[in-house]
Amino acid sequence: MDKTFDPATAEGKIARRWDEAEAFKAGRPERAGAEPYTIVIPPPNVTGVLHMGHALNNTLQDILCRFERMRGRDVLWQPGTDHAGIATQMVVERQLAERGEPNRRAMGRAKFLERVWDWKAESGGAIVEQLRRLGASCDWSRERFTMDEGLSRAVVKVFVALHKQGLIYKDKRLVNWDPKLLTAVSDIEVVQVETKGHLWHFRYPVVDDQGQPTGETIVVATTRPETILGDAAVAVHPDDERYTHLQGKRVRLPLVGRLIPIVADTYSDPEKGTGAVKITPAHDFNDFEVGRRHDLPLINILDAEARLLLQGNEAFVAGLSDSTEAVATVLHFHGLSREEARKRIVELMDEMGLLERVEPHGHAVPHGDRSGVVIEPWLTDQWYVDAKTMAAPALAAVRDGRTRFVPKNWEKTYFDWLDNIQPWCISRQLWWGHQIPAWYGPDGRVFVEASEAEALTAAGAHYGKKVDLVRDEDVLDTWFSSALWPFSTLGWPDNEADVARYYPTTVLVTGFDIIFFWVARMMMMGLHFLGEVPFRDVYMHALVRDAKGAKMSKSKGNVIDPLALVDEFGADALRFTLAAMAAQGRDIKLATSRVEGYRNFATKLWNAARFAEMNGCVRSAGFDPRATTVSLNTWILGEAAKAQAEVTTALEGYRFNDAANAAYRFVWNIFCDWYLELAKPVLQAEVPTTGKAETQATTAFVLDEIVKLLHPFMPFITEELWAIKGEQGPARDGVLALATWSDLSGFENPAAEAEIGWVVDLISEVRSVRSEMNVPAGAQIPLVLISEQQGETAERKAQWEATI
Repeated sequence: MDKTFDPATAEGKIARRWDEAEAFKAGRPERAGAEPYTIVIPPPNVTGVLHMGHALNNTLQDILCRFERMRGRDVLWQPGTDHAGIATQMVVERQLAERGEPNRRAMGRAKFLERVWDWKAESGGAIVEQLRRLGASCDWSRERFTMDEGLSRAVVKVFVALHKQGLIYKDKRLVNWDPKLLTAVSDIEVVQVETKGHLWHFRYPVVDDQGQPTGETIVVATTRPETILGDAAVAVHPDDERYTHLQGKRVRLPLVGRLIPIVADTYSDPEKGTGAVKITPAHDFNDFEVGRRHDLPLINILDAEARLLLQGNEAFVAGLSDSTEAVATVLHFHGLSREEARKRIVELMDEMGLLERVEPHGHAVPHGDRSGVVIEPWLTDQWYVDAKTMAAPALAAVRDGRTRFVPKNWEKTYFDWLDNIQPWCISRQLWWGHQIPAWYGPDGRVFVEASEAEALTAAGAHYGKKVDLVRDEDVLDTWFSSALWPFSTLGWPDNEADVARYYPTTVLVTGFDIIFFWVARMMMMGLHFLGEVPFRDVYMHALVRDAKGAKMSKSKGNVIDPLALVDEFGADALRFTLAAMAAQGRDIKLATSRVEGYRNFATKLWNAARFAEMNGCVRSAGFDPRATTVSLNTWILGEAAKAQAEVTTALEGYRFNDAANAAYRFVWNIFCDWYLELAKPVLQAEVPTTGKAETQATTAFVLDEIVKLLHPFMPFITEELWAIKGEQGPARDGVLALATWSDLSGFENPAAEAEIGWVVDLISEVRSVRSEMNVPAGAQIPLVLISEQQGETAERKAQWEATI
């Protein structure tokens, strides 16, 4: 053996060894009758690079897969990447700009998509190689992509089926609108930025039944004065006595002249501000719901780029033909940005004497995570899934135990969201993605079919003649295609054999932040199209934070690069650190020193193996561990059995930290610190002593068990040790990744445990006393052992004195 294990040179060599052995391939012939074990990888973005969240997530999955593969299961860890609609389109558009080439609109859709596919072939998917560096034992021969041919067929089939069932439809609702990227975005693509803003308090004049001022005003407060132009009501709480006399009355909307009602609604909080709130249904999600309850008009005052759109805006001018205020407002504000409109409206309201006061106000403002601009709740036509209907079976499946969450407390989060679920907006105004299979006829009628040919046939039947159709330009939200991931990656609807074999999957390992966006939606789709839950267990891991417990972010400068740690300490050290700290429900506070500490653990294991080699501890074909007679050997075999059982039970319960720590304690504290030290006099005696051959064989046997035990956590160093030790004794059957997980039950020996345990306790107490009494390390102090047992012979005492 080399003096040290060098991860930088060994890891690549070991990975190639696994590839040559096809160690991670599902459906191996010898496992045709084995029980399947399936995990689908949460598909990373094709634009992504490995971050610490990926490292944790994939380490935990790999531990489970390697563990179950060694237990004889037919393991399929299904890999793949997501096409990442917005991110990928931005990458290619940025590349075009940097090269001085025409932008996508000048280039045209077809040509632009060719460039995206070229980029994907050349540069996309780097994260896959990074996962391989981490040791991920996916079946890489089955790698999928959310826009490959097979998955695209599945997406179209699902969309068409749901539309024909009335579960996909088009509607005008509020969405998170990015005025820079010009597309709807999902909640997960919105970040709340704490902003120092203002709270403006405005007075709205109350009018009588004839629309004349009563002299009374009602004060409302807002952080967005520019939306005043779209107000449709003022809301007060039904039980707020201050406004009981005003319920059902109207106010004249300043700058517009529209008469809007004062409605009673529990959305208004009497304890906040004045207790009266302006309602702008087309520009606020909460107001939208209030508007639906009171049948208020939807007055959208912004265009796609968040500029005021007043000229020709039918919703805005409805009923205002005689309003001189509205005419002036249109002239003054049309085409202004949100920011400029806000400034001017505040100035005008102040001039009119309707600005009561302005207060500093810190609040969270939604921003696009990629564009960096303020997200606008915007009224637009989009495609939706009837999530409420599809959520019912998904709720029932968790409530009746067909799918369970680990830790269990995450079930509440799942239930809360699904019980209050809103329609799911699935359309995006992008070019990169699955283009929606919908075509429009001359009169706007939509035909949703699997292909243009089928749409033309349907249109011909409807119109009684051949007509030209125009395809919907929008693409689907990436979460739509990833919702099909547990079965589309298996070849559904074409490959029935693999779906029958590997679906439902065994466990999903993911982060809590995508329970809504991915987990719940996979549940909906799997139950709807396959009639079974997509996974039996959902293991929710926590966050990896910095050493002080702060969330990692580039702005804070506390991001830890997992690949840098792999380069410095090796993949095994990083993996073991993450596993050892992955306690259920507890975030990981990661410090580089912890990774360094587990690198030292790997070094300890390597040195133990070298010590064994130098002392002739080689595997013996005739060795029967159950026939050992030396107490020390019988004891270590029993300790190995306890550790093996503890690790097995912990991994079965997704207690990764307990499993890693049990393995660590056995290897470092028991095997290295006690067994090898107590065995040294036997192994290194100049004159062979009784039991030396047995101790050599036992040491080699236990080392084999150790590398098996540690392999799920530290696959590289253990695979290397397996190969080295395989050259010392009987030939191995193959790589460690395919070796059999041991069952050491029955190796426990209470008598040996008591005897060696007594020795360990005695030495520990002696060491403690020496430390307390400040006895120099080199001092040899006589030990007198007085037994409590009556009748112990002087000869026996002399033997122990000599041993000590």
